[in-house]
Amino acid sequence: MIGYYLHHHGSGHARRATAVASHLRHEVVGLGSGGRPEGWPGEWVELARDDHPAVDAGTADVEADGVFHWVPRHHAGLLARHRQVLDWLDHARPSLVVVDVSVEITTLVRLSGTPVVVGAMPGRRTDRPHTLAHDLAEAILAPWPAGAHPDAGWPDAWLAKTWHVGGISALRPAAEDGRDGDGDGVAGAGGAEIEHGGAVATEPDVERRVLVLWGAGGADLDRATLAAARAATPGWRWEVRGGGHPLSPDLVQDLRDADVVVCHAGQGSVADVALLRRPAVVLAQPRPFEEQEATARALDRLGLAVTDRGWPAAERWPDLLERAHRLGGERWALWGGDGAATAAAHLDALADRLGRPTPESR
Repeated sequence: MIGYYLHHHGSGHARRATAVASHLRHEVVGLGSGGRPEGWPGEWVELARDDHPAVDAGTADVEADGVFHWVPRHHAGLLARHRQVLDWLDHARPSLVVVDVSVEITTLVRLSGTPVVVGAMPGRRTDRPHTLAHDLAEAILAPWPAGAHPDAGWPDAWLAKTWHVGGISALRPAAEDGRDGDGDGVAGAGGAEIEHGGAVATEPDVERRVLVLWGAGGADLDRATLAAARAATPGWRWEVRGGGHPLSPDLVQDLRDADVVVCHAGQGSVADVALLRRPAVVLAQPRPFEEQEATARALDRLGLAVTDRGWPAAERWPDLLERAHRLGGERWALWGGDGAATAAAHLDALADRLGRPTPESR
């Protein structure tokens, strides 16, 4: 059995974990406090929240003087949460637990004697708490290709136990036009060799389509700012999904129909765009540990998308869209979006090697 802990902030952890869990051979049990994700393939343990009731970070020493990220003093929800995790470990005796993401849960699980695989995140992750979690991990699961973040400052010991599986998209498009799987002779993450930029389309006679994808976990899109961008780009028709606007009823088709996709630099959005290989403008948004800035730098370094920070001024949008359209989407093969099956294969193999613990061994 494999346990899978999901952080409750935003939707990316749940989408990524569900995609991986759906490919596992081993029985999988999810743990988290964000509710059972849609499509979760196994049992689910709903955990107590460690942020309700609200915490005064100034008096609760939530970081334990820099050792952890979130351990507020005398918090009943935190205590109940950890008790639930330990009770489940004692009852289920999993071969391993995947933690995406929490330094505290990683430490708790490993202190119980259970091996841990840590889900990696981009950005500045060499602080004291992250170092503890990465050092404790049996393996580190990185949803990007090898070499994407040469400036991350990871020690060799971390890199030696990292599985670089490429982007992990929750989408499962039907085989069509060679754009998913191994079609069209284009490799997945990590090993593709393709010409830079792809084909340059001629100027169309019809209105081109901009698809804006904005996930949970950050600020909604400002309607006045969107209106200004629309007004500055005649010849482009804008459609917005998420960020306070309706979600897509068919995200795969929306992506396929887009001439240019505009999205933030979250791992899920980037993987979705990579899987469908769409021309894109990727905008890094403020997040802890500069994670989206790091992803934008990686995409720019690899020449996969046009990148920027925040939301650009209206007068810049004509150039951004044209540049992205000229660049095309074929270089996204270098990033990949179909890493879920690869990640699951690594986890299954590790669980096979570790075996199932017996009561006597614990």
